[in-house]
Amino acid sequence: MSKIVITLTLFLGATYMAIAQETYKITVEFSGMKTDKGNLYVGLYDNAASFLKNGIQNKLVSVKGKKAKVVFEGVKPGEYAISSFHDENDNKKMDTRIFGIPKEPVGLSKDAKGFMGPPKYKDAKFIVDKDITLKINMY
Repeated sequence: MSKIVITLTLFLGATYMAIAQETYKITVEFSGMKTDKGNLYVGLYDNAASFLKNGIQNKLVSVKGKKAKVVFEGVKPGEYAISSFHDENDNKKMDTRIFGIPKEPVGLSKDAKGFMGPPKYKDAKFIVDKDITLKINMY
């Protein structure tokens, strides 16, 4: 009897650990860049407070053929948003005009755009519950 209880406990514990550690992959395909110069900065966010400030994962990729691709791995199930900007002049920052309007191309998940300010997390968020591929057109 005790062998059955121990075996069942180990099986249930292993099953719980496998489910608790389930992660997914987010593939993001970017298009709409006007040049291959510079790099694309991409951030993955998991809440409104850190949106456009502190990504939980950040990537820097080169642009080829006016396109780029980023893969975020080890993403737990949940709600996320992505923001990006194409640093065309390679000065390692997003250049802005008056009132903080970007001079360089930007792109967000769900094609979120700001109105009288930066885009909002609620407009860019999406759910991860499986491996997904997103397409973002830079503007």
